[in-house]
Amino acid sequence: MSVIKHKEQKVGVFIDTQNLYHCAKNLYHTRVNFGQVVKDAVAGRGLIRAIAYVVTTESGEEKAFFEALGKVGIEAKTKDLQIFSGGAKKADWDVGLAVDAIKMAPKLNAVIIVSGDGDFVPLVEYLKTNEGCQVEIVSFGKSTSAKLIEVADIFTDLDENPRKYLLGGGRK
Repeated sequence: MSVIKHKEQKVGVFIDTQNLYHCAKNLYHTRVNFGQVVKDAVAGRGLIRAIAYVVTTESGEEKAFFEALGKVGIEAKTKDLQIFSGGAKKADWDVGLAVDAIKMAPKLNAVIIVSGDGDFVPLVEYLKTNEGCQVEIVSFGKSTSAKLIEVADIFTDLDENPRKYLLGGGRK
């Protein structure tokens, strides 16, 4: 399939913040420059919405991060970290991200999912087949599901130029 990117295209960006955060931390020992990721993913097209799905902690230390996202035009949707009686913790936004992408798809030409999580394969397939959207995946290739790359119309590998997408340049 030939992929089209033109300035009249309407795009929505859906960011699996935890996925990208942990990839950058484990691969490069630093944090992601989400503003640069979104800017390059949108590529001069008409951005309708960019949403980062984030988990809040009891300490509230992520407040500065939320403010930084807002300054670069990224809306933060928050969910509290769940702590179960046995001490297990759960922080998962996959369903929320998927529901938002499906709800917004009729208004979009392209859906950009910023995640390497293979759980999004059915979402990509649905958006392409049922909504007619071009679906783009943006993530660190070293930690991205091969099946997710395969079903996407476009895969942008942040590992190809990691310094551009990391705060402080990171380490290899």
